[in-house]
Amino acid sequence: MIEYNPKSWFTFIFRIHKADTFRKLLPLMIGIAVYSWIIVYLETTVFKLGESSHIKNIGLVHTILSFVISMLLVFRTNTAYDRWWEARRVLGSLTNTCRNLAIKLKAINIGAADKQFFAAGIPMYADALRMHLRNERWTNLNSIVANIDADKHVPNQIAVALTGKIYHLHREGVIDREELLLIGPDLAALTDIIGAGERIKTTPIPFSYSVFIKKFIFFFVMTLPYGWSFSLGYLVVPLVAFVLFVLASLELIAEEIEDPFGYDANDLPVDRICSNIHKHVGELLN
Repeated sequence: MIEYNPKSWFTFIFRIHKADTFRKLLPLMIGIAVYSWIIVYLETTVFKLGESSHIKNIGLVHTILSFVISMLLVFRTNTAYDRWWEARRVLGSLTNTCRNLAIKLKAINIGAADKQFFAAGIPMYADALRMHLRNERWTNLNSIVANIDADKHVPNQIAVALTGKIYHLHREGVIDREELLLIGPDLAALTDIIGAGERIKTTPIPFSYSVFIKKFIFFFVMTLPYGWSFSLGYLVVPLVAFVLFVLASLELIAEEIEDPFGYDANDLPVDRICSNIHKHVGELLN
């Protein structure tokens, strides 16, 4: 995730970051600029179309469709941001749940070996969630918590180990009934968190909707030079490239943030959040 100062306008305007859509769209903008130049050249120099040509009226279609495309892009961006923000809430819930569980176990004053078990197991669940949502294979197979089968659902296996340890301590009398009822909601919350993360990860925006927006932007921009050439001449070349930059950038931003658990520059700081869980749980239980 990019850290920045929102008040630094000069930096925003004149600095091109590696995540900036301008860099990604530059080859396409050059291509559409060349295409626009060819259209202007053919209409004004080769065919010498006049102001009375019906092609000039193509701009009326763009006037009608501009409202439609703006509404589609606003909805697309808002939908992607809702997914990004919900994912941040899920990770916030993960942090709070891990802390609460560690605090309650600390207050119960379990044995040193049991504290070591939970000090390793609770952060391990966060790591398993991170890797699961990124489709990465679990590598820490042998641990203090359990022998993990990497071919199965790793977060579930760690949750089973944590829950089993809690009930084992209850049967031994280390944790009484009231304390077990106090810890239970935190254990259940771990499963709710992984379910919420999987919902975001495995439910992208419908394919047909995404394809339609891309096709709409493409044909909208490709037809702009036909009507604008008569009034703008070769100024159409940079203007059409700029329109493409604006419209396509919104789609690129939405694509990047709708899967917020990955490694893109604008994705959530999942690694840092998991590191904080390691630190805080370790401070509480070690």
